[in-house]
Amino acid sequence: MFLRFTSRTNADGTVVRYVALAHNRRVEGRIKPDVLMNLGRVDRVDVAGLQRLAASINKHFGGDDGLAGAAEAATAARAAPLEAVDARPIGATWLLDGLWHRLGVGTAIRAATGARRFTANMERVLFALVANQAVAPASRLSAAEWVREDAAVTGLSTMDEDHAYRAMDLLVDADTHGRVQQSVFAAVANLLNLEVDLLFVDTTCFERDDAHGHAEQHRGDLPQLVIGLAVTKEGIPARCWCWPGHAGDQSVLTGVRDDLRDPKLGRVITAVSRGFSSADDLADLRRTGGHYLAGMRMRDGNPLVEAVLSRQGRYQHVRDNLRVKEVRLGGQDARFVVCHNPDQAQRDQQYRDEAIGRIQAELARFAEQRGRTEAAHVRAECALRDHPTLGRWLVQQPNGRLKVNAAKVKAEARLDGKYLIATSDPDISAEDAALGYTNLLEAEHGFRDLTTQLLLRPVLHRLEHRIHAQALVCWLALVLTRVAERGSGQPWRDINRQLGRITQVTLAGPAGRVTQTTPLTPEQKAIYQALSIQPPARVAAFDPAWSRPRKAGTA
Repeated sequence: MFLRFTSRTNADGTVVRYVALAHNRRVEGRIKPDVLMNLGRVDRVDVAGLQRLAASINKHFGGDDGLAGAAEAATAARAAPLEAVDARPIGATWLLDGLWHRLGVGTAIRAATGARRFTANMERVLFALVANQAVAPASRLSAAEWVREDAAVTGLSTMDEDHAYRAMDLLVDADTHGRVQQSVFAAVANLLNLEVDLLFVDTTCFERDDAHGHAEQHRGDLPQLVIGLAVTKEGIPARCWCWPGHAGDQSVLTGVRDDLRDPKLGRVITAVSRGFSSADDLADLRRTGGHYLAGMRMRDGNPLVEAVLSRQGRYQHVRDNLRVKEVRLGGQDARFVVCHNPDQAQRDQQYRDEAIGRIQAELARFAEQRGRTEAAHVRAECALRDHPTLGRWLVQQPNGRLKVNAAKVKAEARLDGKYLIATSDPDISAEDAALGYTNLLEAEHGFRDLTTQLLLRPVLHRLEHRIHAQALVCWLALVLTRVAERGSGQPWRDINRQLGRITQVTLAGPAGRVTQTTPLTPEQKAIYQALSIQPPARVAAFDPAWSRPRKAGTA
């Protein structure tokens, strides 16, 4: 690492010299200088101090690039040693910060809050909460410690829990009537060129610690909170809601449709899971207006499901791991879409074969040892029959012996990798129905993962607006991670793991302080390039005037 000097001649003939921090790198067998940081005009910086700091860095890392000549050698000889005083991961938070600015989240918040002023940078605090939710989910108290001790967040060196709660309150105020969510989703739709004429909506229940409500998850001992999520057919979150647990399904769905009244949204389809797909439930959905998309139970012996599955027809290929087939039945208003995932079919078959193999081995062992310890094997057979996962593949014969239920195995083989969707929408294509339902489930699972790790289940906040703010933080984190996944073609867990290895290291000593970022691997560079985000600079700070703060009580 060395100082590189350049000059420029002005129109009046004066020469201005500039200095930059650079290092040599080998490109195709040749040495090429690479500028790491422009330091400014020579007459406005401490060149001698910069030289000492650069020499100290080279001495620390054992390098001597650029130190040619007696003056540089003498400077290196006098260079004071440096020591690492801080090291923090920066890669994932840097990527999220780039997406945060590209989607205009901070701009939307500032526009919604008007001329309000705060002693701390609430926009940065709010980003830190969202980044913490995506990178290392924790409580508000732990998020503040994460910023102070563990993370490198641009523009924010420290925060406390009071800052976190104030930022959450600010977010709720800014999102009155969904203004922030609408602005962010519009930016996402424009960035990813999304088709926003179709949204899928679903709701789920979480436990909370105060207002009592109904228990969708059959937890009558715990108060409830209803969370709603709307996504596009590509799985990008468009909106989220919070309601008290006692809110009825009809009022919830009516409120959702009122909030999503937009000329760009031609259709809003309510998607429901298999637990909400009875005839009465679907009739209630139709009475609220709009259409539904419902997962159907396939193992309850429903004659309607049997009729759908027995229909022959060709599957339409949707993507690598999804095929669909539409089935229409006479006398039914609903349309049915049979979805088949070949990858899941292989996993289902493998799981079943392994289970049957274990059962057959146990039955063979029983048969071999039967007669010697009859009573013991009666107990063992009863234990196998009542096994929570293996018992479903067994049938007990009149003589009390067990055998593999061949009819059950054959019936289950027909369902390998399949699931069934019913929809009341006469216009939606089978492909859009399958993709929308699948992506909604994926988005909901991601949302649940975020909120569960954040301790939203159970919700520990007492105030309604804090609960809403907590859900909004999770929603923003899910938006950023989904955009990152869509742009890079990789799941967020892989992105987070790869970029989490990029570390920002601060070296300090009598010669000054420098903050450097570890070199990027080709895989890390590819992620930033795919999302058009400039990677963190190799040198973030280079300050020869810095001095270590003195400890309290020292002279």
